[in-house]
Amino acid sequence: MRFLKVLAVVALLVGVAVLGVWRGWVALPPQWNPWAPLDVNLAPNLLTRFKLMALRNDPQLCDQALATSGLRTARQADSGANTDCPLTNVLRVQGGEVALSSSFLASCPLAVAFALFERHGLQPAAAAVYGQKVTRVDHLGSFACRNMYGRENGSRSQHATASALDIAGFRLADGRTVSVLKDWSKDNADARFLRQARDGACDMFSVVLSPDYNAAHRNHFHLDVGPWWICR
Repeated sequence: MRFLKVLAVVALLVGVAVLGVWRGWVALPPQWNPWAPLDVNLAPNLLTRFKLMALRNDPQLCDQALATSGLRTARQADSGANTDCPLTNVLRVQGGEVALSSSFLASCPLAVAFALFERHGLQPAAAAVYGQKVTRVDHLGSFACRNMYGRENGSRSQHATASALDIAGFRLADGRTVSVLKDWSKDNADARFLRQARDGACDMFSVVLSPDYNAAHRNHFHLDVGPWWICR
């Protein structure tokens, strides 16, 4: 239902924008212009998800957005088409303003969504709860050539295309760490921060799964840019 409401609002905004530009009524700012490339530096709005979706099938448009991300990345060669899980247009994300526990492989849309989350979801949550910044993201990896939940049969996981990232915790500027496994169930600032971070991720990623979803996610947030929309 939430997805349909957002689509309806986006459709309305696009319609108004088309009419306004056509009649010369308005000069839209980039963040409200449906045709302007996504800029990670600009505050997200209702068009952001529409623009993120547009990146999935347009590598050039995604590269334009990635150029505004501040991430350090290295382009990876496409894998052979005969491999079990072929990868195309994949990057190795090495970090940015926030360090990573290790680099990770990412489709271009995943890298852009991560940069948006870092800037507009994660850091605001840390500032609100702790009054300081996150300095490192601890993750469990991205690419894994497997089906969902590692089942022998069934649909491929978004991890199989490097379109998903599992985040286990965070390090703050004062050196303390916050763990999804250890701190989610508490009634304190760490638990509030984790929930705010999870909620912020829901504005950038298609699917966000936390310990509230099931036991398989008790120790991490699953974030992906696949075709479904879930925030739990």
